[in-house]
Amino acid sequence: MNRSEKKNYRLCIRYDETRYYGWEHQPDTDMTIQGKVEQVLARMLELPGGEVPEVIGAGRTDAGVHAENMIANVWMETELDEAGIRDYLNRYLPEDICVKEVSVAGERFHSRYNAIGKTYCYTLYVGDTKPVFDRKYVWQPEGKPDAEAMRQAALLLVGEHDFASFCGNAKMKKSTVRRLDSIEIRQQGDYLKLTYHGSGFLQYMVRILTGTLVEVGLGKRSPESMTELLEAKDRKAAGATAPAKGLCMMAVDYH
Repeated sequence: MNRSEKKNYRLCIRYDETRYYGWEHQPDTDMTIQGKVEQVLARMLELPGGEVPEVIGAGRTDAGVHAENMIANVWMETELDEAGIRDYLNRYLPEDICVKEVSVAGERFHSRYNAIGKTYCYTLYVGDTKPVFDRKYVWQPEGKPDAEAMRQAALLLVGEHDFASFCGNAKMKKSTVRRLDSIEIRQQGDYLKLTYHGSGFLQYMVRILTGTLVEVGLGKRSPESMTELLEAKDRKAAGATAPAKGLCMMAVDYH
């Protein structure tokens, strides 16, 4: 089989990350989203000798971070059409992983390198009781954050900045400059949703931004202090990292 006989398939995948160790392969476990999708595709393609096709994701969501629309691509040769591939995957994937759509992409399409923007949503529960049925997907901070103070702080974070203070990788050698297009903070009943859109995000960046904005909302730091945090370029200056369970990748943008 040569590459010219294969097609480049684009997958749109939804998953609940509660019991997994992130999107990307890990050395000591097969409980990753990438690994599970590749295992089923290998079965579908009847590949010999333990060979598996490489499924490339648009991002490397961390352990516990969910996705509504993760985009991935994989080169493979199969007699099944797109709907057949989708149905086969959904038949054999675990119940917490769903392939929403399969389509044939162009030869040059690469889910990660071609991505020009991503949207993440972080959900807080700010009600008076307990979020029993969605407790695995929201963070309930101690106290009720002031959403307006958080919005004032968010305005100072939007734009192109060096987000080193909001990077969880202390050994980061590449540039920590990113463009954050918007942070929308809206309350829906007992839920406070923070939606981030940007060109790309550093490791734990959205969770650190959220933890910091919640501290602003609880009066532990001022909205104006965001400027100092950006200038500090020091992770220790920013707030706590919000729990992974409240974060979901909502969309990936392409030209």
